[in-house]
Amino acid sequence: MPREPLEVTTTGGGRLAPVFVELADTSLTGFDVTEFLHTLTLRCVEVLAVDAAGILLTDQTDRLQLVAASAEHARRLELFQLRIGQGPCLDAFATGQPVLSRDLTADAGRWPDFASAAAEHGFTAVLALPMRLRDTTIGALNLFTAGRTLDEAGQATGQAMADIATIGILSARAAARRDLLAGQLQTALDTRVLIEQAKGVLAERHQISMEQAFTALRGRARSTNTKLTEVATGVVTGHLDLSGLVPSETGGT
Repeated sequence: MPREPLEVTTTGGGRLAPVFVELADTSLTGFDVTEFLHTLTLRCVEVLAVDAAGILLTDQTDRLQLVAASAEHARRLELFQLRIGQGPCLDAFATGQPVLSRDLTADAGRWPDFASAAAEHGFTAVLALPMRLRDTTIGALNLFTAGRTLDEAGQATGQAMADIATIGILSARAAARRDLLAGQLQTALDTRVLIEQAKGVLAERHQISMEQAFTALRGRARSTNTKLTEVATGVVTGHLDLSGLVPSETGGT
């Protein structure tokens, strides 16, 4: 008869507050998500008294990837889980719900290959926590223990740490998208100013309308397979030979 695993309660008491502050502070300039997630795994081991922690996160194609692990044997187990497509961490991600195995040997029927590999790495229990905000699940935080498991308070604390990290990551992603969009918008504005300048040069030199000037710019770009901004830059800087740029039928001289 298998021995009832010991329960692990959270440790560190006063350490919880600064840890939560540390995990919540993702607004610093130069935020590094890889360093942030590695720190999260270390804090889980420290605060929850688990033996190891690992994090799987979705990439740009929504495929799970290993992004952090507190120890080498946890890293190998996480990679193995991804390779075979089987394990509690994958289940937590797929369902968006916590998956707890207090005894992986007893649960071998659910994940036979994973349970065997976990035993080889010295782990007997695992708690997989979804990294989820409302309808969006971006990964899983996985807590491994040997000969023991987390009590309800520990599980709740672990989920809270995963939740804070999820909010931080999604906020960082949103900020990156905003920065990208802002950069694209500024580029578009700068490009429009440049094109207007080029149109003005052509309109004044050839005594044509601004509309005709734009048609000429666009025609040169298409005929030479050149970006419109490059043609406009050449006109404004004087580096582009303007002869033949404006057909005689537009009214050019």
